[in-house]
Amino acid sequence: MRRIALLFLLFCYGCTAPDLEKINGVSFVASREPADLEHIEALRSVHAGYAAVMPFGFIREMGSPEIIFDTERQWFGETRQGARQYIDLLHKNGIRVMLKPQLWIWRGIFTGELEMTSEEDWKRLEWQYADFILTYAELAEATGVGLFCIGTELETFVKHRPAYWKWLIRNVRERYSGKLTYAANWDEYKRISFWQDLDLIGIDAYFPLSEARNPGVAELRAGWGRWKAEIEALQQTVDRPVLFTEFGYRSMDYTAKKPWLVDRNEEAVNLEAQANAKEALFEEFWSEDWFAGGFVWKWFIHHSRAGGPGDNRFTPQNKPAEGVIRDYFQKH
Repeated sequence: MRRIALLFLLFCYGCTAPDLEKINGVSFVASREPADLEHIEALRSVHAGYAAVMPFGFIREMGSPEIIFDTERQWFGETRQGARQYIDLLHKNGIRVMLKPQLWIWRGIFTGELEMTSEEDWKRLEWQYADFILTYAELAEATGVGLFCIGTELETFVKHRPAYWKWLIRNVRERYSGKLTYAANWDEYKRISFWQDLDLIGIDAYFPLSEARNPGVAELRAGWGRWKAEIEALQQTVDRPVLFTEFGYRSMDYTAKKPWLVDRNEEAVNLEAQANAKEALFEEFWSEDWFAGGFVWKWFIHHSRAGGPGDNRFTPQNKPAEGVIRDYFQKH
């Protein structure tokens, strides 16, 4: 009888424990060359349990349905071979993976604006995108990836072709047995019609929190109030955990005013503001049982030469924000 009871407890623990564990992840940026153990050690040092691997497909111009991917002209990490090498290395070193194939439009045009001008081009885009996504869904299955992201910030595409996205999800599930999400932009996620067809609500969490030059943690936490209430309301309606498929802040003045900015503006370096914004996000979300965790944007494989005290970009590497991440990931 005692043995049966013990087996029952072990079974229940095995079923529930993975759902209680936060996804403490980083967005592992594709590089020109393969990754090696040295690059993984930096992830271990911040107690990251997950990494997002991000192969890319390219569109030459807005309005074009042609997607170019897995070519010799791409960087190694952007290709299928590179993604597989990264995944295998991460898995061998105990780090789980979200495979997150993404599109890049020439000159960095925002992918949310991708739109075709004819029905013929829409259909062409659909087949091209299906080829791109299903190729990587098959890779995710072959490598035992636990989480797959079917798209990133494609609001206009999603809005105009809702039936296609339902079809795509069904076809991904035929090839891949893990969990699915979609990375909706912070101002897009409430309009997604297929959350209940996925396993997690994915949000790229670049919500504006403060217009101050150097906001403190308390001010930033207050800035989350409205947004957090709206996120939780959707979570309760859809009954899916929320995952921040991307979250991050630049190490610059006014970092929480428009956190999505990726331009080359020269706002002064502000390491404290970046660290404060990270801490506020962790304090607001990591204790919520409906919140699954998230992926820091972004983490370069060459840690020793990434970021640093003179850098005003997104990476937290070699900055105080890295210490904030280490502390929270270690606690959770």
